[in-house]
Amino acid sequence: MTHVFHRSLRQDYPLAVRGDGMYVIDAAGKRYLDACGGAAVSCLGHSDAEVIRAIKAQLDRLPYAHTSFFSNEPMEALADELIAKAPEGMSHVYFVSGGSEAVEAALKLARQYFVEAGQPQRRHVIARLQSYHGNTLGALATGGNVWRRRQYEPLLFPARHVSPCYAYRGKTPDETDEAYGTRLADELDAAIRALGAETVIAFCAETVVGATLGAVPPVPGYFRKIREVCDRHGVLLILDEVMCGMGRTGTLYACEQEGITPDIVCVAKGLGAGYQPIGAAIVSSRIVETIRDGSGFFQHGHTYLGHAAACAGALAVQHAIRNRNLLGNVRRLGDLLGVRLRTRFGRHANVGDIRGRGLFWGLEFVRDPETKEPFDPALRVHSRLKAEALELGLMCYPMGGTLDGQRGDHVLLAPPFIMEEAHADEIVEKLASALDRTLAEVSVAS
Repeated sequence: MTHVFHRSLRQDYPLAVRGDGMYVIDAAGKRYLDACGGAAVSCLGHSDAEVIRAIKAQLDRLPYAHTSFFSNEPMEALADELIAKAPEGMSHVYFVSGGSEAVEAALKLARQYFVEAGQPQRRHVIARLQSYHGNTLGALATGGNVWRRRQYEPLLFPARHVSPCYAYRGKTPDETDEAYGTRLADELDAAIRALGAETVIAFCAETVVGATLGAVPPVPGYFRKIREVCDRHGVLLILDEVMCGMGRTGTLYACEQEGITPDIVCVAKGLGAGYQPIGAAIVSSRIVETIRDGSGFFQHGHTYLGHAAACAGALAVQHAIRNRNLLGNVRRLGDLLGVRLRTRFGRHANVGDIRGRGLFWGLEFVRDPETKEPFDPALRVHSRLKAEALELGLMCYPMGGTLDGQRGDHVLLAPPFIMEEAHADEIVEKLASALDRTLAEVSVAS
């Protein structure tokens, strides 16, 4: 009997005891190939000696000092590292303990910015349907996943939601990428005008959508149009790169590939690679200078801001990514994995779409690829697939509710940046076997 309040109270979990590169090993000695980085977290795998040494060395020097009294060396060095690679105009980093905290900080910072800029009437946040921005109340209110929000609705502030950039289901057959992006930007423009442009704080979006849609990249030019709409109305652009950032899509910041600079970008997961809990909101100089020239302080905070050991670990992660040219590996192996997935699943009767960028891939499952009809949610295709994959020694990240929070199933793949070609083959083969087993179960159940 366990006294741990696990995520599921009806499930028995294997006990993870050791990491070995791309693999997690349980107490029985079974090896699991981590094809999803846990949740797009473990970008260096599970046993990186350099990162572990850096954390141990920092613990010997100074584990923790509260940031209301002190700064610390690894926090300063990590901020320098992140800003040196950040989009032009980003100047400061606010360190937190994870992705939800990063989004909460971004929302509060955006609101305070307008208060200090003499626009206290700005109060509305706009985001996209089928988005996920975290599980704390502000992040959950901003997110557009209906199922995750439903029971907590009475506690959430009323965010406005517009359509996602989801070409597989959103773009019409006769519509170009350009026209589709323009239509979505016009929808955001109309939502801002309907609320009153002078009352809108920010538009928040995942640069490449993660868990709720399954590695959906934007169509070319979409974010340039979104940036133009935000600038037209003086609305801040907050990009959530908690899952897709820090090299996951082949560049350190996913928005580099969109040719834009946000006002705030939120990162976590791959920032520290799971070796210590850490996240960050990376902020433009315009916001920082407005607050510096106003009240002079951000009215927000957490106990573990800028934790010295966490920052030391994250700094070692960033050095590893740079010094080992792992972004090049992400691009090369990402292309290879994409080819392998399309070769194996491109004509599969129940795979409707294969999409992704870098080492961030999603497969969407359908009952009928011609009509794109999803499976009956009662069949829980995603849950069955996860169980079958684990049985085969594969960790992947299936989710349900792809279309609207209820209907639809997909699987997300986000393997560590250290993967090799043989791992791509193992991922595809085991995923194919798990899917075959799942569909056989579904056929019996239906």
